[in-house]
Amino acid sequence: MRLVQVEGQEPAWASELEKINMKAQGVNFFDITETQALGSSAHLRTLSQPSYNKPNASELVKPVLKKLSTDGPKENLEHFTSFRTRYYRSETGRESQQWLLNKVSEITKEFAPKSLQEHISIKEFPHSWGQNSIITRINGTSDDDRVIIISAHQDSTNMWPFLPAPGADDDGSGSVTILESYRALISSNFRPVRPVEFHWYAAEEGGLLGSQAVAQAYEARSANVYAMSQYDMTAWVKAGTREEVGVITDYTDDRQVVTLTLFLTAFNKELVDLYLDIPWVETKCGYACSDHASWRKAGYPSVFTIESQFGNSNKNIHSTNDRIDISDEFSFSHMLEFSKLAVAFAIELGGWSKDD
Repeated sequence: MRLVQVEGQEPAWASELEKINMKAQGVNFFDITETQALGSSAHLRTLSQPSYNKPNASELVKPVLKKLSTDGPKENLEHFTSFRTRYYRSETGRESQQWLLNKVSEITKEFAPKSLQEHISIKEFPHSWGQNSIITRINGTSDDDRVIIISAHQDSTNMWPFLPAPGADDDGSGSVTILESYRALISSNFRPVRPVEFHWYAAEEGGLLGSQAVAQAYEARSANVYAMSQYDMTAWVKAGTREEVGVITDYTDDRQVVTLTLFLTAFNKELVDLYLDIPWVETKCGYACSDHASWRKAGYPSVFTIESQFGNSNKNIHSTNDRIDISDEFSFSHMLEFSKLAVAFAIELGGWSKDD
Protein backbone atom coordinates (compact mmCIF):
# COMPACT_ATOMS: atom_id res chain seq x y z
CA MET A 1 0.00 0.00 0.00
CA ARG A 2 1.15 3.52 -0.83
CA LEU A 3 0.21 6.87 0.71
CA VAL A 4 -1.00 9.06 -2.14
CA GLN A 5 -1.82 12.77 -2.06
CA VAL A 6 -3.99 14.46 -4.65
CA GLU A 7 -3.79 18.24 -4.54
CA GLY A 8 -6.43 19.74 -2.27
CA GLN A 9 -7.22 16.41 -0.63
CA GLU A 10 -6.01 14.59 2.45
CA PRO A 11 -3.50 11.77 1.79
CA ALA A 12 -5.10 8.35 1.33
CA TRP A 13 -3.76 4.81 1.09
CA ALA A 14 -3.87 3.11 -2.30
CA SER A 15 -2.51 -0.08 -3.80
CA GLU A 16 0.00 -0.01 -6.64
CA LEU A 17 -2.79 -1.11 -9.00
CA GLU A 18 -4.99 1.74 -7.79
CA LYS A 19 -2.12 4.13 -8.47
CA ILE A 20 -1.82 2.79 -12.01
CA ASN A 21 -5.56 3.24 -12.54
CA MET A 22 -5.38 6.80 -11.19
CA LYS A 23 -2.63 7.68 -13.66
CA ALA A 24 -4.58 6.07 -16.52
CA GLN A 25 -7.60 8.22 -15.59
CA GLY A 26 -5.51 11.40 -15.58
CA VAL A 27 -5.50 11.85 -11.80
CA ASN A 28 -2.29 13.61 -10.75
CA PHE A 29 -0.73 12.85 -7.40
CA PHE A 30 2.34 12.74 -5.17
CA ASP A 31 3.27 9.37 -3.69
CA ILE A 32 4.37 10.53 -0.23
CA THR A 33 4.77 7.13 1.44
CA GLU A 34 8.47 7.67 2.15
CA THR A 35 8.54 11.48 2.08
CA GLN A 36 5.93 12.64 4.57
CA ALA A 37 8.42 15.07 6.12
CA LEU A 38 9.08 16.85 2.80
CA GLY A 39 8.27 20.54 3.17
CA SER A 40 8.29 20.54 6.97
CA SER A 41 10.65 23.53 7.02
CA ALA A 42 9.62 25.09 3.69
CA HIS A 43 8.03 28.10 5.40
CA LEU A 44 11.45 29.16 6.70
CA ARG A 45 12.89 29.32 3.17
CA THR A 46 9.92 31.10 1.63
CA LEU A 47 10.63 34.04 3.94
CA SER A 48 14.04 34.66 2.35
CA GLN A 49 13.89 33.53 -1.27
CA PRO A 50 16.90 34.54 -3.38
CA SER A 51 16.84 36.80 -6.39
CA TYR A 52 19.29 36.77 -9.28
CA ASN A 53 21.28 39.33 -11.24
CA LYS A 54 20.71 39.64 -14.96
CA PRO A 55 22.88 37.23 -17.00
CA ASN A 56 26.30 38.76 -17.54
CA ALA A 57 28.76 35.93 -18.31
CA SER A 58 28.37 35.59 -22.06
CA GLU A 59 32.14 35.57 -22.62
CA LEU A 60 32.27 32.38 -20.52
CA VAL A 61 29.06 30.76 -21.75
CA LYS A 62 29.38 31.14 -25.52
CA PRO A 63 32.63 29.15 -25.97
CA VAL A 64 31.02 26.20 -24.16
CA LEU A 65 27.93 26.36 -26.36
CA LYS A 66 30.16 25.74 -29.37
CA LYS A 67 31.11 22.36 -27.91
CA LEU A 68 27.53 21.10 -27.85
CA SER A 69 26.50 18.57 -30.48
CA THR A 70 23.57 16.39 -31.45
CA ASP A 71 25.87 13.38 -31.98
CA GLY A 72 26.10 12.30 -28.35
CA PRO A 73 22.39 12.75 -27.60
CA LYS A 74 21.46 10.69 -30.69
CA GLU A 75 23.75 7.82 -29.78
CA ASN A 76 22.82 7.90 -26.10
CA LEU A 77 19.08 8.12 -26.69
CA GLU A 78 19.15 5.26 -29.18
CA HIS A 79 20.61 3.06 -26.46
CA PHE A 80 18.47 4.48 -23.64
CA THR A 81 15.28 3.71 -25.56
CA SER A 82 16.42 0.17 -26.39
CA PHE A 83 15.37 -1.04 -22.94
CA ARG A 84 11.89 -2.53 -23.12
CA THR A 85 10.80 -0.16 -20.37
CA ARG A 86 12.51 2.05 -17.80
CA TYR A 87 9.59 1.59 -15.41
CA TYR A 88 11.00 2.09 -11.94
CA ARG A 89 9.84 -1.27 -10.52
CA SER A 90 11.08 -3.33 -13.48
CA GLU A 91 14.35 -5.17 -13.96
CA THR A 92 15.03 -3.21 -17.16
CA GLY A 93 14.31 -0.02 -15.21
CA ARG A 94 17.17 -0.93 -12.92
CA GLU A 95 19.38 -1.96 -15.85
CA SER A 96 18.74 1.32 -17.68
CA GLN A 97 19.69 3.26 -14.56
CA GLN A 98 22.95 1.33 -14.27
CA TRP A 99 23.68 1.98 -17.95
CA LEU A 100 23.13 5.72 -17.41
CA LEU A 101 25.33 5.72 -14.31
CA ASN A 102 28.11 4.04 -16.27
CA LYS A 103 27.65 6.46 -19.18
CA VAL A 104 28.06 9.47 -16.87
CA SER A 105 31.26 7.91 -15.53
CA GLU A 106 32.56 7.16 -19.03
CA ILE A 107 31.91 10.71 -20.20
CA THR A 108 33.61 12.10 -17.11
CA LYS A 109 36.74 10.00 -17.67
CA GLU A 110 36.87 10.79 -21.39
CA PHE A 111 36.15 14.52 -21.36
CA ALA A 112 37.09 15.98 -17.96
CA PRO A 113 40.74 16.91 -17.47
CA LYS A 114 42.31 14.84 -14.68
CA SER A 115 42.67 17.99 -12.57
CA LEU A 116 38.88 18.42 -12.77
CA GLN A 117 37.96 14.77 -12.21
CA GLU A 118 39.12 14.90 -8.60
CA HIS A 119 36.50 17.60 -7.97
CA ILE A 120 33.62 15.54 -9.44
CA SER A 121 31.59 12.94 -7.58
CA ILE A 122 29.13 10.51 -9.20
CA LYS A 123 26.81 8.75 -6.78
CA GLU A 124 23.65 6.72 -6.65
CA PHE A 125 20.90 7.92 -4.34
CA PRO A 126 19.36 4.60 -3.23
CA HIS A 127 15.62 3.91 -3.26
CA SER A 128 13.61 0.99 -1.93
CA TRP A 129 12.18 0.10 -5.36
CA GLY A 130 15.57 -0.70 -6.91
CA GLN A 131 15.98 1.98 -9.59
CA ASN A 132 18.17 4.61 -7.95
CA SER A 133 18.53 8.29 -8.68
CA ILE A 134 21.91 9.58 -9.89
CA ILE A 135 23.62 12.68 -8.50
CA THR A 136 26.73 14.07 -10.19
CA ARG A 137 28.38 17.00 -8.45
CA ILE A 138 31.08 19.42 -9.58
CA ASN A 139 32.40 20.92 -6.37
CA GLY A 140 32.70 24.67 -6.04
CA THR A 141 36.03 26.39 -5.52
CA SER A 142 34.83 28.61 -2.67
CA ASP A 143 33.08 28.33 0.69
CA ASP A 144 29.84 29.42 -0.98
CA ASP A 145 27.63 26.36 -0.48
CA ARG A 146 24.67 27.54 -2.59
CA VAL A 147 24.10 24.58 -4.91
CA ILE A 148 22.72 24.77 -8.44
CA ILE A 149 20.72 21.71 -9.61
CA ILE A 150 20.03 20.74 -13.23
CA SER A 151 17.77 17.70 -13.52
CA ALA A 152 15.68 15.29 -15.56
CA HIS A 153 13.89 12.02 -14.80
CA GLN A 154 15.33 8.81 -16.17
CA ASP A 155 12.34 6.46 -15.85
CA SER A 156 9.63 5.78 -18.40
CA THR A 157 6.21 4.18 -18.27
CA ASN A 158 3.45 2.98 -20.49
CA MET A 159 -0.04 3.90 -19.34
CA TRP A 160 -0.16 0.22 -18.36
CA PRO A 161 3.31 -0.51 -16.89
CA PHE A 162 3.55 -4.09 -18.14
CA LEU A 163 3.65 -2.82 -21.76
CA PRO A 164 6.79 -1.51 -23.51
CA ALA A 165 7.77 2.11 -22.80
CA PRO A 166 10.71 3.38 -24.86
CA GLY A 167 10.26 6.86 -23.35
CA ALA A 168 12.19 8.69 -26.06
CA ASP A 169 10.71 12.10 -25.26
CA ASP A 170 9.41 11.42 -21.73
CA ASP A 171 12.01 11.80 -20.45
CA GLY A 172 14.79 10.24 -22.45
CA SER A 173 15.11 13.56 -24.24
CA GLY A 174 15.64 15.54 -21.05
CA SER A 175 18.02 12.93 -19.67
CA VAL A 176 20.39 13.08 -22.64
CA THR A 177 19.90 16.85 -23.02
CA ILE A 178 21.43 17.57 -19.62
CA LEU A 179 24.03 14.84 -20.12
CA GLU A 180 25.24 16.69 -23.22
CA SER A 181 25.36 19.93 -21.22
CA TYR A 182 27.45 18.19 -18.56
CA ARG A 183 29.83 16.84 -21.23
CA ALA A 184 30.35 20.28 -22.77
CA LEU A 185 30.98 21.87 -19.38
CA ILE A 186 33.55 19.36 -18.15
CA SER A 187 35.32 19.27 -21.51
CA SER A 188 35.76 23.02 -21.02
CA ASN A 189 37.32 22.41 -17.58
CA PHE A 190 34.39 24.10 -15.84
CA ARG A 191 35.28 24.90 -12.23
CA PRO A 192 32.25 26.57 -10.67
CA VAL A 193 32.55 28.91 -7.73
CA ARG A 194 29.42 27.32 -6.25
CA PRO A 195 28.68 23.59 -6.50
CA VAL A 196 26.75 22.50 -9.59
CA GLU A 197 24.87 19.20 -9.58
CA PHE A 198 23.23 17.14 -12.31
CA HIS A 199 20.39 14.90 -11.12
CA TRP A 200 18.68 12.04 -12.95
CA TYR A 201 15.65 11.06 -10.87
CA ALA A 202 14.10 7.63 -10.59
CA ALA A 203 10.36 6.97 -10.44
CA GLU A 204 8.99 10.34 -11.51
CA GLU A 205 6.17 8.45 -13.20
CA GLY A 206 5.30 6.78 -9.88
CA GLY A 207 4.33 10.09 -8.27
CA LEU A 208 7.58 12.12 -8.21
CA LEU A 209 9.08 9.49 -5.93
CA GLY A 210 12.78 9.94 -6.65
CA SER A 211 12.90 13.72 -6.58
CA GLN A 212 10.80 13.85 -3.42
CA ALA A 213 13.25 11.54 -1.67
CA VAL A 214 16.25 13.58 -2.80
CA ALA A 215 14.61 16.91 -1.93
CA GLN A 216 13.60 15.58 1.50
CA ALA A 217 17.20 14.52 2.19
CA TYR A 218 18.50 17.94 1.18
CA GLU A 219 15.88 19.66 3.30
CA ALA A 220 16.71 17.46 6.31
CA ARG A 221 20.34 18.55 6.23
CA SER A 222 19.41 22.19 5.53
CA ALA A 223 21.14 22.16 2.17
CA ASN A 224 21.39 25.60 0.61
CA VAL A 225 19.79 25.05 -2.81
CA TYR A 226 20.23 28.25 -4.77
CA ALA A 227 18.30 27.22 -7.90
CA MET A 228 16.85 24.07 -9.46
CA SER A 229 15.93 23.61 -13.12
CA GLN A 230 14.00 20.62 -14.52
CA TYR A 231 14.18 19.34 -18.12
CA ASP A 232 11.27 17.02 -18.90
CA MET A 233 10.51 16.50 -22.63
CA THR A 234 12.74 18.61 -24.88
CA ALA A 235 12.44 17.05 -28.34
CA TRP A 236 8.99 17.64 -29.86
CA VAL A 237 8.09 20.40 -32.31
CA LYS A 238 4.49 19.95 -33.35
CA ALA A 239 3.95 20.25 -37.10
CA GLY A 240 2.76 23.69 -38.12
CA THR A 241 3.84 25.38 -34.86
CA ARG A 242 6.64 27.77 -34.00
CA GLU A 243 9.74 26.23 -32.44
CA GLU A 244 9.93 27.57 -28.88
CA VAL A 245 10.81 26.89 -25.25
CA GLY A 246 7.85 26.42 -22.96
CA VAL A 247 8.48 28.18 -19.65
CA ILE A 248 6.19 26.67 -17.03
CA THR A 249 4.73 29.28 -14.69
CA ASP A 250 2.81 27.12 -12.22
CA TYR A 251 4.43 25.19 -9.37
CA THR A 252 7.64 27.13 -10.03
CA ASP A 253 9.36 30.26 -8.75
CA ASP A 254 7.34 32.62 -10.96
CA ARG A 255 7.37 35.74 -8.77
CA GLN A 256 7.40 39.04 -10.62
CA VAL A 257 10.36 41.38 -10.85
CA VAL A 258 10.24 43.89 -8.02
CA THR A 259 13.80 45.26 -8.08
CA LEU A 260 16.70 45.42 -10.50
CA THR A 261 17.26 41.72 -9.83
CA LEU A 262 15.21 38.81 -11.13
CA PHE A 263 13.40 35.84 -9.67
CA LEU A 264 14.18 32.45 -11.13
CA THR A 265 11.58 32.03 -13.89
CA ALA A 266 12.25 35.56 -15.13
CA PHE A 267 15.98 34.81 -15.00
CA ASN A 268 15.43 31.66 -17.08
CA LYS A 269 13.60 33.70 -19.72
CA GLU A 270 16.57 36.06 -19.89
CA LEU A 271 18.85 33.09 -20.54
CA VAL A 272 16.64 31.98 -23.45
CA ASP A 273 16.71 35.49 -24.91
CA LEU A 274 20.48 35.76 -24.62
CA TYR A 275 21.75 32.31 -25.55
CA LEU A 276 19.13 30.39 -27.57
CA ASP A 277 18.11 30.70 -31.21
CA ILE A 278 14.41 30.25 -30.43
CA PRO A 279 12.00 32.27 -28.24
CA TRP A 280 10.24 31.33 -25.01
CA VAL A 281 6.54 31.20 -24.36
CA GLU A 282 4.77 31.07 -21.00
CA THR A 283 2.67 27.99 -20.41
CA LYS A 284 1.17 25.95 -17.58
CA CYS A 285 0.82 22.27 -16.75
CA GLY A 286 -2.15 22.84 -14.47
CA TYR A 287 -0.72 20.41 -11.91
CA ALA A 288 2.57 19.36 -10.30
CA CYS A 289 3.70 17.78 -13.55
CA SER A 290 7.38 17.08 -12.98
CA ASP A 291 10.19 16.96 -10.45
CA HIS A 292 10.49 20.73 -9.99
CA ALA A 293 7.35 20.44 -7.86
CA SER A 294 9.19 18.33 -5.27
CA TRP A 295 11.74 21.09 -4.72
CA ARG A 296 9.08 23.76 -4.63
CA LYS A 297 7.30 21.71 -1.97
CA ALA A 298 10.49 21.88 0.09
CA GLY A 299 10.55 25.66 -0.31
CA TYR A 300 13.45 25.80 -2.76
CA PRO A 301 13.35 27.98 -5.91
CA SER A 302 12.69 25.81 -8.95
CA VAL A 303 11.90 26.26 -12.64
CA PHE A 304 10.79 23.97 -15.44
CA THR A 305 11.17 24.27 -19.19
CA ILE A 306 9.42 21.99 -21.68
CA GLU A 307 9.54 21.50 -25.45
CA SER A 308 6.63 23.79 -26.34
CA GLN A 309 3.41 25.24 -25.08
CA PHE A 310 1.93 22.50 -22.94
CA GLY A 311 -0.93 21.96 -25.38
CA ASN A 312 1.50 21.38 -28.27
CA SER A 313 3.65 18.82 -26.48
CA ASN A 314 4.13 15.22 -27.56
CA LYS A 315 0.91 13.18 -27.35
CA ASN A 316 2.72 9.86 -27.80
CA ILE A 317 4.10 9.77 -24.27
CA HIS A 318 3.24 6.85 -21.99
CA SER A 319 2.84 4.59 -25.00
CA THR A 320 4.84 2.32 -27.30
CA ASN A 321 4.94 5.20 -29.79
CA ASP A 322 7.18 7.45 -27.68
CA ARG A 323 10.06 6.72 -30.05
CA ILE A 324 12.79 8.64 -31.85
CA ASP A 325 11.59 7.50 -35.29
CA ILE A 326 7.85 8.07 -34.91
CA SER A 327 7.79 11.44 -36.65
CA ASP A 328 9.87 14.28 -38.06
CA GLU A 329 8.42 16.28 -35.18
CA PHE A 330 11.02 14.59 -32.94
CA SER A 331 13.99 16.94 -33.26
CA PHE A 332 17.52 16.61 -31.92
CA SER A 333 18.31 20.17 -32.98
CA HIS A 334 15.43 21.30 -30.77
CA MET A 335 16.93 19.33 -27.89
CA LEU A 336 20.22 21.14 -28.48
CA GLU A 337 18.57 24.45 -27.62
CA PHE A 338 17.76 23.06 -24.18
CA SER A 339 21.35 21.87 -23.74
CA LYS A 340 22.37 25.48 -24.37
CA LEU A 341 19.96 26.61 -21.67
CA ALA A 342 21.36 24.16 -19.12
CA VAL A 343 24.95 25.25 -19.86
CA ALA A 344 24.00 28.89 -19.42
CA PHE A 345 22.10 28.11 -16.19
CA ALA A 346 25.16 26.34 -14.74
CA ILE A 347 27.69 29.02 -15.62
CA GLU A 348 25.60 32.11 -14.91
CA LEU A 349 24.51 30.86 -11.49
CA GLY A 350 27.47 28.68 -10.55
CA GLY A 351 30.13 31.17 -11.59
CA TRP A 352 33.48 30.10 -13.00
CA SER A 353 36.78 30.22 -11.14
CA LYS A 354 39.37 30.78 -13.82
CA ASP A 355 42.16 31.08 -11.23
CA ASP A 356 41.89 27.48 -10.00
